[in-house]
Amino acid sequence: MLGASRRSLCAGAAARRHAAAFAVSGDAAAAAASPSPSLSPSAPPRSVRMCDIDCMVTNPDPGVSRLGGKRLLSVLAAPKLNGVESLSSLKLRESALVGRRYESSAAAVDSSDAPPAEKFEYQAEVNRLMDLIVHSLYSNKEVFLRELVSNASDALDKLRYLSVTDPDLLKDGPELDIRIQTDKDNGIITITDSGIGMTRQELVDSLGTIASSGTAKFLKTLKESQEANVDSNLIGQFGVGFYSAFLVSDKVAVSTKSPKSEKQYVWEAEAESNSYTIREEKDPEKLIPRGTRLTLYLKRDDKGFAHPERIQKLLKNYSQFVSFPIYTWQEKGFTKEVEVDEDPAEVKTGGDGEPKKEVKKKTKTVVEKYWDWELTNETQPIWLRTPKEVSTEEYNEFYKKTFNEYLDPLASSHFTTEGEVEFRSILYVPATKKEDITDRKTKNIRLYVKRVFISDDFDGELFPRYLSFVKGVVDSNDLPLNVSREILQESRIVRIMRKRLVRKAFDMILGISCSENRDDYEAFWENYGKFLKLGCMEDKENHKRIAPLLRFFSSQSNEELISLDEYVESMKPEQKAIYYIAGDSLSSAKNAPFLEKLNEMGYEVLLLIDPMDEVSLTNLNSYKDKSFVDISKEDLDLGDKNEEREKEMKQEYSQTCDWIKKRLGERVARVDVSNRLSSSPCVLVAAKFGWSANMERLMRAQSIGDTSSLDFMRSRKVFEINPEHEIIKRLNAACRINPDDPEALKAIDILFETSMISSGFTPDNPTDLSGKIYDMMSTAMAGKWASQPQPAQPSQQPASPSSSEPEPLEAEVVEPVEAGQQK
Repeated sequence: MLGASRRSLCAGAAARRHAAAFAVSGDAAAAAASPSPSLSPSAPPRSVRMCDIDCMVTNPDPGVSRLGGKRLLSVLAAPKLNGVESLSSLKLRESALVGRRYESSAAAVDSSDAPPAEKFEYQAEVNRLMDLIVHSLYSNKEVFLRELVSNASDALDKLRYLSVTDPDLLKDGPELDIRIQTDKDNGIITITDSGIGMTRQELVDSLGTIASSGTAKFLKTLKESQEANVDSNLIGQFGVGFYSAFLVSDKVAVSTKSPKSEKQYVWEAEAESNSYTIREEKDPEKLIPRGTRLTLYLKRDDKGFAHPERIQKLLKNYSQFVSFPIYTWQEKGFTKEVEVDEDPAEVKTGGDGEPKKEVKKKTKTVVEKYWDWELTNETQPIWLRTPKEVSTEEYNEFYKKTFNEYLDPLASSHFTTEGEVEFRSILYVPATKKEDITDRKTKNIRLYVKRVFISDDFDGELFPRYLSFVKGVVDSNDLPLNVSREILQESRIVRIMRKRLVRKAFDMILGISCSENRDDYEAFWENYGKFLKLGCMEDKENHKRIAPLLRFFSSQSNEELISLDEYVESMKPEQKAIYYIAGDSLSSAKNAPFLEKLNEMGYEVLLLIDPMDEVSLTNLNSYKDKSFVDISKEDLDLGDKNEEREKEMKQEYSQTCDWIKKRLGERVARVDVSNRLSSSPCVLVAAKFGWSANMERLMRAQSIGDTSSLDFMRSRKVFEINPEHEIIKRLNAACRINPDDPEALKAIDILFETSMISSGFTPDNPTDLSGKIYDMMSTAMAGKWASQPQPAQPSQQPASPSSSEPEPLEAEVVEPVEAGQQK
């Protein structure tokens, strides 16, 4: 209880000081200076948000005030540089600091003769709001800069809008820009805009109250979301704008000057305080001609935000395309040559006999450093330009810079959608795949609202998962500047945007497939083919857009991928369906026995060798009024039925089919005469509504634990025999002569189990099958290639001495000798 009470008190203090700051600054300023309803300027300002305060700040201590049409630049005055003649070429707008570091005087105290400040209490609802902001809502603190810069842009928009009918509003300076200066040593950030500013009464009415900005509704929505235990990272969700400054600040000061007032006023509040003060600015060094200067005194842990490089990085990420120029105070340098004197050296002697001294002068390059304003943002986003004005090189350069890519995209699409919902977008297809198909979250789509970056963290709100590889930017004027994931999911505008983005993405991919360079789409399919197959499973509404983009191997494509359009164009006139078969490899699918009859008829068959192929076609059902037919399942109709012939075959082999069924028992549902075989004796086909052999193999491979679900979906097979094959004819004879012959029954078992292998199934007992095959081989080879008895050699009788034949002479054996040797 005590802890909760203490947190509540802190929350109230924070709320009162934060809400006062910027809650209604923009609203009040617009209300006080709004033109008559009859005026219709060409470019109305951006809608005012709850915390719009038409102020943002440049330098805490402006160095040189340039009234009467000139712009206040910086409090940092540079000393005069001696010996530097090229400073003008550096285009220093007001001053340069060379070789020294000059710190901001933002922390300087007001002069002692300043009038006392008036103290005000925060409104109760603001207390609650600020407590939520500081202690609960924000986990991404860096977005405070986006909110404050957006408020400054709103203030400039209002001034530009009102100046159309009242040009005197710009008398103090026509320049409309935002300037941000940091003091990293003291942890101070100042943001200055030359916008509409506020009067004292507008400060009282706006800061510290909720007015009609809709915060009460925000508090109610937040409470409901917390009760529902949803994501409470509400940065950029409900227009809390100015109050986000207290995420990183212990103290906030708002100094503002309205063109309708002769005086400049300062609003100040500290952290953990329930009040704020308003006083008149009397320090002449801190006066500004027009606009608002916001000074943030950072917390100890957040002083890292005061580094110029950090600010510049955040601006490039969130506010790069704000319509007004944003300048940051940056340290720069330039090189120059300086002379270096060396000791005099004696050279040749003159005519008078005295040595002539000559000084050798050398130069070296040094870097002179100074501080100056640097433009940080690009005021003209590429997507706001007409597509005809943008070259392919510009599109590719923007893609590489935005998404940190090094290869040109395969394709891009730049379009504007008008009508019910208006937005602009540029989409790209990357050349290489970086995301896995299982990744649900990507940062490939950058959402902008009125050119202010909102988020790139989406989970299917703008693109479905199967198109998550598409990269691009989307800029909408119809979405609120503060968008949460809950708002995106429930917004009707977002649903319309999603449909149009998906349609444009398909048009872009179709353009690649129609390219004359076939290699482009082959590269696309290699990277993103699985994504499109996933789309067949998840997005039924876009089947007609996905199907033409699919690619498969076929029995007649010579190992080249073909589209469904190419398949349909090459179909035989009498062919009624698109035939396919699934396998684990291209070779096994192409040589499966199911294709024998179709190959004879000249029918092309799609070969599905990817695990996702079969599921994709199953979800498509048909294409151009042609249904998909799996040739490995029962009841295959090839359109060539000869009813009389089939009837004769069934009558002749009906007894054999019953005999085989009796032998196989429950292993098959039935035995039929096949119409799909020509050279194989038999084949095992799946039931019409069961798993194919390929699907059964895949499901078995990924099942975990209990396999009862596999038994439920695993269909009973149909054993089909080829009546034209010699083996089946002999079995038919065996059935009629001696159905109980063990050799015939053994042949049936071997036929069934070998047909399981050739049809893509796995035998229940491979060892038993191999044993039977070995026995058959032994029987078949019995008596063949056996060892033959050697023929008897005739006995040699010694010759009788009375033989008249002369005695054969013995041949002399001469042994070979090497050259040079004597025998």
